[in-house]
Amino acid sequence: MSAGGGTRAIVAALLANLGIAVTKFVAFGLSGSSSMLAESIHSVADSGNQALLLLGGRRAKRKATPEHPFGYGRERYIYAFIVSIVLFSLGGLFALYEAYHKWHEQMEHPGGIESWQWLPVVVLVVAIILESFSFRTAIVESNAVRGKASWWEFIRRAKAPELPVVLLEDLGALLGLVFALVGVSMTLATDNGYWDAAGTAAIGILLVAIAVVLAFETKSLLVGEGASAEDVRRIEQAITGGAEVERIIHMKTLHLGPEELLVAAKVAVRPYASAAELAEGINTVEARIRNSVPIARVIYLEPDIYRNAEQPADGVPELKEA
Repeated sequence: MSAGGGTRAIVAALLANLGIAVTKFVAFGLSGSSSMLAESIHSVADSGNQALLLLGGRRAKRKATPEHPFGYGRERYIYAFIVSIVLFSLGGLFALYEAYHKWHEQMEHPGGIESWQWLPVVVLVVAIILESFSFRTAIVESNAVRGKASWWEFIRRAKAPELPVVLLEDLGALLGLVFALVGVSMTLATDNGYWDAAGTAAIGILLVAIAVVLAFETKSLLVGEGASAEDVRRIEQAITGGAEVERIIHMKTLHLGPEELLVAAKVAVRPYASAAELAEGINTVEARIRNSVPIARVIYLEPDIYRNAEQPADGVPELKEA
């Protein structure tokens, strides 16, 4: 994923959410709708989340230090994980609390929205239009990098967290606005405040579900994920694509950040006349890897001698190093 594409989607979402948050708070202050309050806090949480993603992207660009020799690329994963926590607590749990409070309030003082009754509807419709533009930007930027993968595969396999986070946030925002619109409209039509509480609860459940998905996916990135199957295939072809290496004994990859990959491999090499010739051969292989997979920036190749062990009982030959 290009950093520029992710940044454009984040900025579009941030600007939309800031404007929407202000109008929602005004509508809540005038109408007293709990759905509007839940949506207001939701927009504030989303705005803070987009600011966190921008901060994470900026901090990840810092140069490596002796204390952090592989750089700060994983800070983008850390801030994405913080986003899931904020969405879960400030967005989802607050909406569920507000729904609980509104429900019990209806038991004691039943009734619908009493003042500025149709203002929340107008605000929600405008917010849906604005949020749709933000969602469209995220879709366009994601389509540029997801290839033939389905949307679920893209969210599960993306190594850069920003676009999946913005996609899920914008989707949650649109669905949340629809839930709020249904709750408010039904409250106005029936003069029954339970609809408002139900819409608020639906928003809370939705945000908690999205936060859990984001938490699981970013946790996997934080723990450490290897290269995609396609990148692994290209790296293997680059290693064995010349006369320098006979075969790969074993290889491991690890994403140090969304656009920085570590490759470590033990390779069986042909006989070389000198250490200088061997070093030149290894350098040639490393250049081929970087040409095939540009994000493979940290490469460690260990030359060794391959020996085929005796055939084991399961019929699968072992790989041994000398």
